Amino acid sequence: MKNTVSYDSYMKKVLVNRDEAAAYINAAAEGGELKYLLVAIRRVVGANGGMGALAKATKMSRTTLYKTLSPTGNPEVGTLQGILAVYGIRLAFLPVESPRPNQKHTTSHGHHISPQ
Repeated sequence: MKNTVSYDSYMKKVLVNRDEAAAYINAAAEGGELKYLLVAIRRVVGANGGMGALAKATKMSRTTLYKTLSPTGNPEVGTLQGILAVYGIRLAFLPVESPRPNQKHTTSHGHHISPQ
C-alpha cells in the first residue's frame, strides 16, 4: 500500500530548498498576475517558518506582512526584495526568447543604447 502525502505537506518539504522555492516563485510570476505571485511567496514563507519568523527577519510586523502578501496586497518592489532576500532569493528581469523587432543593440551589461 502506498503512502499518500497531501499537496501542502509536499510543498512545504520542497519549498525549503532555495532553488525549488525560486523556481516556484518564477513560475507564478510568469503568469503575470500579482495575486498568484503573492500566493507563491506566502507558500514559501509558510514552508520556512511562517510569518512570525519572517517578521523577525525583516523587522516588519506580522500584520503588515499578512496585508502585503494577501491576495489584495500591492507590495512595493523593495518590500518584495526584502522578503525574498530572507530566503536567499532575488528579483531578476530576464530577456524573452526572441528580441523585439525594433530593438537596437545593448552594452555588455545589457543597457539599451538608443541612437541619437
